[in-house]
Amino acid sequence: MKNTDAISAFLALGQESRLNIFRLIVQRGDIGLTPSEIIEKLGIANATLSFHLKELVQANLLVVERQSRNLIYRPNVSLVQGLSDFLLDNCCAGKSCSPSRSLKKAKLP
Repeated sequence: MKNTDAISAFLALGQESRLNIFRLIVQRGDIGLTPSEIIEKLGIANATLSFHLKELVQANLLVVERQSRNLIYRPNVSLVQGLSDFLLDNCCAGKSCSPSRSLKKAKLP
Protein backbone atom coordinates (compact mmCIF):
# COMPACT_ATOMS: atom_id res chain seq x y z
CA MET A 1 0.00 0.00 0.00
CA LYS A 2 1.25 3.46 -0.85
CA ASN A 3 1.49 6.13 1.81
CA THR A 4 -0.88 8.34 -0.19
CA ASP A 5 -3.58 5.64 -0.17
CA ALA A 6 -3.28 5.21 3.58
CA ILE A 7 -3.33 8.97 4.15
CA SER A 8 -6.48 9.31 2.03
CA ALA A 9 -8.24 6.61 4.06
CA PHE A 10 -7.13 8.03 7.41
CA LEU A 11 -8.17 11.56 6.43
CA ALA A 12 -11.62 10.28 5.51
CA LEU A 13 -11.90 8.48 8.84
CA GLY A 14 -10.65 11.53 10.75
CA GLN A 15 -14.15 12.99 10.99
CA GLU A 16 -16.45 11.65 13.71
CA SER A 17 -19.58 11.14 11.62
CA ARG A 18 -17.66 9.37 8.85
CA LEU A 19 -15.91 7.16 11.38
CA ASN A 20 -19.28 6.24 12.93
CA ILE A 21 -20.77 5.51 9.51
CA PHE A 22 -17.78 3.40 8.51
CA ARG A 23 -17.80 1.42 11.76
CA LEU A 24 -21.52 0.74 11.41
CA ILE A 25 -21.08 -0.50 7.84
CA VAL A 26 -18.09 -2.65 8.82
CA GLN A 27 -20.22 -4.31 11.52
CA ARG A 28 -22.65 -5.45 8.81
CA GLY A 29 -19.86 -6.85 6.62
CA ASP A 30 -20.94 -8.35 3.30
CA ILE A 31 -24.60 -7.63 4.03
CA GLY A 32 -23.99 -3.88 3.90
CA LEU A 33 -26.42 -1.09 4.66
CA THR A 34 -28.70 1.19 2.72
CA PRO A 35 -28.63 4.93 3.40
CA SER A 36 -32.07 4.72 5.03
CA GLU A 37 -30.81 2.06 7.45
CA ILE A 38 -27.82 4.25 8.33
CA ILE A 39 -30.10 7.26 8.90
CA GLU A 40 -32.32 5.15 11.13
CA LYS A 41 -29.40 3.91 13.24
CA LEU A 42 -27.32 7.11 13.45
CA GLY A 43 -29.91 9.85 13.03
CA ILE A 44 -27.90 11.70 10.39
CA ALA A 45 -29.71 13.99 7.93
CA ASN A 46 -29.99 12.60 4.41
CA ALA A 47 -27.91 15.35 2.73
CA THR A 48 -25.21 15.06 5.40
CA LEU A 49 -25.10 11.29 5.06
CA SER A 50 -24.82 11.56 1.29
CA PHE A 51 -21.81 13.86 1.66
CA HIS A 52 -20.06 11.53 4.12
CA LEU A 53 -20.77 8.39 2.07
CA LYS A 54 -19.31 10.10 -1.00
CA GLU A 55 -16.13 10.90 0.94
CA LEU A 56 -15.80 7.31 2.17
CA VAL A 57 -16.34 5.91 -1.33
CA GLN A 58 -13.80 8.36 -2.81
CA ALA A 59 -11.27 7.23 -0.19
CA ASN A 60 -11.98 3.66 -1.38
CA LEU A 61 -13.09 2.59 2.11
CA LEU A 62 -16.56 1.63 0.90
CA VAL A 63 -17.94 -0.03 -2.17
CA VAL A 64 -21.45 0.74 -3.34
CA GLU A 65 -23.78 -1.50 -5.32
CA ARG A 66 -27.19 -0.73 -6.75
CA GLN A 67 -29.82 -3.37 -6.02
CA SER A 68 -33.05 -2.42 -7.68
CA ARG A 69 -33.91 1.00 -6.24
CA ASN A 70 -31.50 0.75 -3.31
CA LEU A 71 -27.84 1.55 -2.89
CA ILE A 72 -25.99 -0.91 -0.66
CA TYR A 73 -22.78 0.26 1.01
CA ARG A 74 -20.22 -2.33 2.10
CA PRO A 75 -16.69 -2.09 3.46
CA ASN A 76 -13.87 -2.49 0.96
CA VAL A 77 -12.40 -5.47 2.77
CA SER A 78 -9.20 -5.55 0.75
CA LEU A 79 -8.45 -1.91 1.62
CA VAL A 80 -9.27 -2.42 5.30
CA GLN A 81 -6.95 -5.44 5.40
CA GLY A 82 -4.31 -3.46 3.50
CA LEU A 83 -4.52 -0.63 6.05
CA SER A 84 -4.11 -3.10 8.89
CA ASP A 85 -1.11 -4.68 7.19
CA PHE A 86 0.31 -1.22 6.44
CA LEU A 87 0.06 -0.21 10.12
CA LEU A 88 1.52 -3.46 11.41
CA ASP A 89 4.30 -3.75 8.83
CA ASN A 90 7.59 -4.13 10.72
CA CYS A 91 5.67 -4.08 13.98
CA CYS A 92 7.48 -4.67 17.25
CA ALA A 93 10.93 -4.92 15.64
CA GLY A 94 10.33 -8.55 14.69
CA LYS A 95 9.29 -9.62 18.21
CA SER A 96 5.92 -10.98 19.20
CA CYS A 97 3.28 -8.27 19.26
CA SER A 98 1.30 -9.98 22.00
CA PRO A 99 0.84 -7.59 24.89
CA SER A 100 2.08 -8.67 28.28
CA ARG A 101 -0.41 -9.68 30.95
CA SER A 102 -0.12 -6.33 32.73
CA LEU A 103 -0.94 -4.44 29.52
CA LYS A 104 -3.98 -6.64 28.85
CA LYS A 105 -5.44 -5.67 32.21
CA ALA A 106 -4.86 -1.96 31.72
CA LYS A 107 -7.90 -0.12 30.44
CA LEU A 108 -7.48 2.23 27.53
CA PRO A 109 -9.34 5.53 27.45
